[in-house]
Amino acid sequence: MTVTARTEEPVPATGVTRAAPSARARRRRVRPAALLTPLGSLGAAIGVWYAASYLLLSPDRRFLVPPPQQVLTVSFLDWTHLQPMLQALWLTAQVALVGLLIASVLGVTAAVLMSRARWLERSLYPYAVVLQTVPILAIVPLIGLWFGFGFTSRVVVCVLIALFPMIANTLFGIQSVDRAHHDLFTLQRASRWARLRKLELPAALPSVFTGLRTSSGLSVIGAIVGDMFFKQGEPGIGTLLDVYRSRLQSEDLFAAIILASLFGVAVFAVFTLVARLAVGSWHASADRP
Repeated sequence: MTVTARTEEPVPATGVTRAAPSARARRRRVRPAALLTPLGSLGAAIGVWYAASYLLLSPDRRFLVPPPQQVLTVSFLDWTHLQPMLQALWLTAQVALVGLLIASVLGVTAAVLMSRARWLERSLYPYAVVLQTVPILAIVPLIGLWFGFGFTSRVVVCVLIALFPMIANTLFGIQSVDRAHHDLFTLQRASRWARLRKLELPAALPSVFTGLRTSSGLSVIGAIVGDMFFKQGEPGIGTLLDVYRSRLQSEDLFAAIILASLFGVAVFAVFTLVARLAVGSWHASADRP
């Protein structure tokens, strides 16, 4: 029996090796889609708004959902209407940022302490969960009685709402460090402080910024809720929302809602940018388009 050898045609070498596209190149390719998608959703939302104003509501009930151009002309283009909204938004922004700063410091500190000793985690973490699950509106009257009904109480509401994501995400990041890295520090006889400063906290930065982005949005919500319940002093944007609702000033109500929403989006975007600048050069999330 004769065996015939099977020959394969050689593949011509081109001498050119195609490199995988870098993360920066992928981001450049998807940039038009990243811009068109939110613009398309914005156009669809405005279309739904127009449909609700002109198709679902009769003319005598259209004040419930005024059309976009009416909100624009009555509230945004009239300085007498826009100025108090901007002043109130500035006060709400101060409350939200102060509350977020305090919640971030307390959350990271509590997470670091819980990561140092298991008994501290068992003692403190259940209370952090309870703090997250208790409805904030149920304890707002107590906050008013304890801290007054001004700026301080509004900040306390922000801290209570924004604290848990900072604790949970920071603790998760510290406890998720690779065991091999810990073994390397053990071989070098590193102290607990050196291990925390050089390994655990840097490795936890992505999780910390994830908690910071979540807490930033919650802090804005807490500031608006505080405005609605603690009305002493200068009014915040939440106070104006309550006033416009009671007076049926629909155009101003919609304008205030839009301003508050834009502020929340801006705060989230700022912390997303800070997170990319801080960890984007080395973390795996930098490769995401």
